[in-house]
Amino acid sequence: MKGEPIVILLVEDDEGHAEIVRRNFELCRLANRLIHVADGQAALDYLNQQNEFSDPAKSPRPGVILLDLRLPKVDGLEVLKIVKADPKLRTIPVVILTTSSAETDMVRAYNSHANSYLVKPVDFTQFTQLMETFGYYWLAWNQYPL
Repeated sequence: MKGEPIVILLVEDDEGHAEIVRRNFELCRLANRLIHVADGQAALDYLNQQNEFSDPAKSPRPGVILLDLRLPKVDGLEVLKIVKADPKLRTIPVVILTTSSAETDMVRAYNSHANSYLVKPVDFTQFTQLMETFGYYWLAWNQYPL
């Protein structure tokens, strides 16, 4: 619904990277709710409202998923494939946010219907700029249907 905060599901096992994302969204004053899970199985549990995420009030449907590729338990590419194969979930935009700039990873992600592929810069300032640009594009400028 227009004007309401967008729930962002951040699937990231590196706490430092998750903190950079969280702080940047706060600094940019993007009025969105960030939910962080640290592995692929937790992401699937959240999306299917299972186990610790069974309460729909505490596990609202995300408007966008920020997904790392290298994850414990269930790999990010497998999470992407499961999300895009599920009729209830496939319309959620999935943005890959990873350290891998390997062509094979990019091809596999886009072949699995990723909506975007972003490589995390090593430089803190560049990572912060990337998150700011992401925030404005996906959370402020991009249009979602009612």
